[in-house]
Amino acid sequence: MDIISATILLILVMDPFGNLPLVISVLKNVDPRARTRVVLRECAIAYAVLLAFMFGGNRFMQLLRLSDTALGIAGGLILFLIALRMAFPNADSVHGESGDEGTFIVPLAIPAIAGPSALATVLLLVSREPQRVFEWVGALSLATLVSVAVMVSAQPIGRWIGKRGITAMERLMGLVLTAIAVEMMLAGIERFVAQLPR
Repeated sequence: MDIISATILLILVMDPFGNLPLVISVLKNVDPRARTRVVLRECAIAYAVLLAFMFGGNRFMQLLRLSDTALGIAGGLILFLIALRMAFPNADSVHGESGDEGTFIVPLAIPAIAGPSALATVLLLVSREPQRVFEWVGALSLATLVSVAVMVSAQPIGRWIGKRGITAMERLMGLVLTAIAVEMMLAGIERFVAQLPR
């Protein structure tokens, strides 16, 4: 996986377009002049959490005695479940948060941006190719910048494309993410089969 593919994958799992309804809902009672500041703060917190997972991921895996193969299959499974909820949404949000718990860390930074799928993805990227950690930091930084741009523009985007447009975009991203998740699971299963004694 190259840095562009990693960036696209991280944008998909961070799901800035899918988070638009949540951002609009959470910030509707916030002073319009303060909304950008709130979004920037929440994105910075999420970025710091993901960065911590990226650099501490290998040690965390060693502590729990997790293999790359197990993480690949589990990460693919988590992404698959998230993708299914994006493609076939229910009354709850994709991340299971209603957005009524305030605007500090929960629910925008965690779990909307730095949710289980994003944490699993950065952990997986570093565990597979730890020597390319700075490329993964670059991919994470680019994905975070895209999320910031989308979330800062949440109100005008919401008015422009409407509720149906947001739903259609989220379902499309869910479809793409499903394919990526299946690919990750197949790669993990392939590695597992290759390790079996012959």
